[in-house]
Amino acid sequence: MNIEETSIKDCFLIKPKVFQDHRGSFCETFNQALWKKHHIPTNYIQDNQSVSIKGTLRGLHFQTGKYAQAKLVRAALGEVQDIVVDLRPNSTTFKKVVSVVLNDQNFHQLYVPKGCAHGFLVLSTKAIFCYKVDQFYAPEHESGISYNDPDLKLPWKLEDKELFLSDKDKKLPTLKDFLETGQQ
Repeated sequence: MNIEETSIKDCFLIKPKVFQDHRGSFCETFNQALWKKHHIPTNYIQDNQSVSIKGTLRGLHFQTGKYAQAKLVRAALGEVQDIVVDLRPNSTTFKKVVSVVLNDQNFHQLYVPKGCAHGFLVLSTKAIFCYKVDQFYAPEHESGISYNDPDLKLPWKLEDKELFLSDKDKKLPTLKDFLETGQQ
């Protein structure tokens, strides 16, 4: 398994070693000892899964305060574009963006540290997206920023007219508006 740094501090791209033969494939998707060796927190307490159609954009989401979540994400079926934005004001990579493609062919995963916004866009006909989190869902601490924030200029791979968003995600504030409210 290869663990690579990204342009966001403490955000890692994980590339498992995949064993393939005539029957299919096998790979290890989590190894606590390896994560600890790379100083990646490993106290996951919940696994989540979503099934979405092409053009579905979920995000950019995060939880605030002591309920902030670190996530380990992957596409179990299909292909997604995954985007992370560093929202930690004291971070050397504050406001930096990471965009990667995760799919059922490359088996890549992304570790999203606490204090970062996360979202994904389904690029295939259908996708099953899986993520481990280290904090339970706390609706009163749920927050997010707009997928089309004009200051961030996120590099989504589909046009606005091709996207499906929840009503809640359509109303998320820009990063500037979020920071001005002091919700962190």
